[in-house]
Amino acid sequence: MTGRTLLVLFGLAAAFTASTPAFAQNDLDSLVIASQQVDSGLALAGQQIAGADLLGAAGTLERVLFAHPEAVPPRLLYASLLCRLDDRRGAEVELGLLAGKPVADADWAGVTAACGAVPRPAPPRGSRR
Repeated sequence: MTGRTLLVLFGLAAAFTASTPAFAQNDLDSLVIASQQVDSGLALAGQQIAGADLLGAAGTLERVLFAHPEAVPPRLLYASLLCRLDDRRGAEVELGLLAGKPVADADWAGVTAACGAVPRPAPPRGSRR
């Protein structure tokens, strides 16, 4: 790229950034607040998925899981999103973190719908699926 092209690109980026600072900060605040609880984070991720914002939903679920690493439903939804984003290996890693945790058949159906045949996490000891 030439120096002139870079200047034009920087100018466009600056103009865009200057036109939306309050919107961006309010959105980020809302995302952080919603991601602090499992239920509100799942609801927000569901809205993002419905709006075809899969990357945004994945980010929301990452924040939920950072705050609540033992939560099963957001991890299952996150794994299914990773499959939809063509990161099957990442989904398998996330599913591996669920070993020993109960996973309802209905929740597992959502994962297999997105990922196809993936190994189901081992159930808790002494229980059956």
